[in-house]
Amino acid sequence: MKLRLTKIAIFVAALVPLARLAWRGLHDGLGANPIEFITHATGDWTLIFVLATLSITPLRRITRQYWLIGVRRMIGLFAFFYGTLHFLTYIWLDKFFDVHAMLKDIAKRPFITVGFSAFVLMIPLALTSTAWSIRRLGGKNWQRLHRLIYLTGILAVVHYFWLVKANHRKPIEYGILLSILLLYRVGVWLSEKASGKASEKRNHPPTPAPAPSRAEVTKA
Repeated sequence: MKLRLTKIAIFVAALVPLARLAWRGLHDGLGANPIEFITHATGDWTLIFVLATLSITPLRRITRQYWLIGVRRMIGLFAFFYGTLHFLTYIWLDKFFDVHAMLKDIAKRPFITVGFSAFVLMIPLALTSTAWSIRRLGGKNWQRLHRLIYLTGILAVVHYFWLVKANHRKPIEYGILLSILLLYRVGVWLSEKASGKASEKRNHPPTPAPAPSRAEVTKA
């Protein structure tokens, strides 16, 4: 019951940024360049939800609040949702589905290619977010696939950093948080690897050298 109420609260809270955008749009609050405002807002929230998704496992381990794993999938899907809005804002509102203009933009602005790559990596993650997919792929294969979220986060931060021309404060802050989460993951992996080797040594002690034969003892 508690988890269900938490999911409802997160679902409602995750829609607040979209509601605020809609409210601003209806009340002329999107500034002088509404398309740019929407693009930046949806991009920010995509990255926020990606980082929130990556934060679930460390928070669960540190706080031992194991119920957190139950909301990770929803937060990840909201990252994809806002990423889709961000992508649609570019190809629809900005470029009006003009493929020639988009290709020209990609050749001229590498940050668009990086951002598009980050979005493409999110697609298989969203499509395999169901319990059926976990069973179908198998737990280990599913986990390997969903490690793409780390690469998605890296590409998203690079995309944001290259996009900003002057003030890099926000992409740097996102980059620092992402680095902390990645370093934590590497630390856990190294710790588990070391524990595995120690356990293997305990379970399989080295075979003692055979005792010298009587002839060898006499010869010595």
